[in-house]
Amino acid sequence: MKNIAVFVSGYGTNLQAMINRIAKGTLRVNLKLVLSDKSSAFALRRAKKAGIPAFFVDPKKFTHKNDYEHHLISLLEDEKIDFIVLAGFMRILGPVFLKKYKNRILNIHPALLPAFKGAHAIHDAYEYGAKVTGVTVHFVDEKIDNGPIIMQEVVSVGDHETMSQLEKRIHKVEHGIYSEAIQKVCDNRFSIRGRRVVLRAKIR
Repeated sequence: MKNIAVFVSGYGTNLQAMINRIAKGTLRVNLKLVLSDKSSAFALRRAKKAGIPAFFVDPKKFTHKNDYEHHLISLLEDEKIDFIVLAGFMRILGPVFLKKYKNRILNIHPALLPAFKGAHAIHDAYEYGAKVTGVTVHFVDEKIDNGPIIMQEVVSVGDHETMSQLEKRIHKVEHGIYSEAIQKVCDNRFSIRGRRVVLRAKIR
């Protein structure tokens, strides 16, 4: 099984979904490490409760961003991490980190990219009056919400539902699709052709 690290900044519901699926045996990876750039991230408590090593790495303690990223890399190398999974991680990773882990960093976005990029995707889609939105899992590159798309799932927008209701439904979809995408990537059931990620079925 592949070793993964999860980067978090907030409440950690996607992290919890991964922990639950690992416990059930439906996500077969070694979740070796959880790292956060926020000391107050509730996700750290979720990880520690599950017995997963979890650390706050304060970016302010480093003079340069490159120094911060080199420190992260050293932590990941110590645990022989194969893939990094971003789960509500709100810090933009720089070229040092991206070069080291090219096509090995996954992110989830609550919209159908390339539509509604940015930090307020659910709100933006709702206010725009979109009839459908959804969830995208993608590799991370040097641009925000831009890397090759691994998986997407459509979520319809009800004519009379509130944004809060839509948000709950999108998060529920996130919790399923992210683990599925992580498993496919960790099983090496993919190839990248330009911007296209080609997924292969599992051989039984």
